[in-house]
Amino acid sequence: MTIRFDGRVAIVTGAGNGLGRSHALGLAARGAKVVIVDFGGARDGTGGSSAAAEKVVAEIKAAGGEAMAHGANVADFAQVQDMVKKTMDAWGRIDILINNAGILRDKTFTKMELADFEAVVDVHLMGTVNCTKAVWDIMRAQNYGRIVFTSSSSGLYGNFGQSNYGAAKAAMVGLMNVLHQEGAKNDIRVNTLAPTAATRMTEELMTPETLALLTPESITPGVLFLVSEKGPSRTILCAGAGAFARTIIYETDGIWLDEAERTPETVAARFEDISNPSGQKALQGAFEQTTKFAMKAAAGKGITLPPRG
Repeated sequence: MTIRFDGRVAIVTGAGNGLGRSHALGLAARGAKVVIVDFGGARDGTGGSSAAAEKVVAEIKAAGGEAMAHGANVADFAQVQDMVKKTMDAWGRIDILINNAGILRDKTFTKMELADFEAVVDVHLMGTVNCTKAVWDIMRAQNYGRIVFTSSSSGLYGNFGQSNYGAAKAAMVGLMNVLHQEGAKNDIRVNTLAPTAATRMTEELMTPETLALLTPESITPGVLFLVSEKGPSRTILCAGAGAFARTIIYETDGIWLDEAERTPETVAARFEDISNPSGQKALQGAFEQTTKFAMKAAAGKGITLPPRG
């Protein structure tokens, strides 16, 4: 299977450097028209310049592709709407959105000002929400859309000094889970990327030898698969240095306690049973958990529940 994007229009945020640039070049090389969205700020989100975005546009055009730049700050919905309008005016459709823009303001939680927490959440989480909201109805009308959120191992597993970043990145998974369900009937597929790459965001955190392995280009093939016509939905794809894996959230089968047993002491005593991975499942929706617990309670009480609806 050859993956191409001829006739497709893609928006990539934070595309002036690093991962976003690599994703944009990869899409363009396979036929997509690409909007290079980059505010041009520093790593902490201050400043602003169109130079980086325009340079990527020039690279794409020099290779025979089509691209345009926009300097939208993704945290500003009005600017995002303007970016989407200009894209529609130029090319008449939007097929792919890769939410990649981000900033860092790392400090331990005790030393972090709330303003720094809010700024990171505004760019990573609300910036993703803003861009997704601005293209959502367009994709619904087309009955086609491919959206990628960019998470991080800091959000999935935790990383010291990144409570703001980790909280925003973990939120991507919850947003994906809901929009996967809401977009399914219109063939809008929503996935999450958890990358590890040598970029402006990570250059001070790793040794030069490690950074040399963790190129943005080693991650982009996974992203291109996620946004392809036959790509999956509701997938957390982890990538770095040419290695690819999936994060899957499982829930243990668990136990049921009757009223006489239902004490914190019993929960403590039975915690190993609660945590037993035998029979664990990757649940597909919130009501699957509700149904499981209700069925356990019904079985424990020896009653039969009527069918729902």
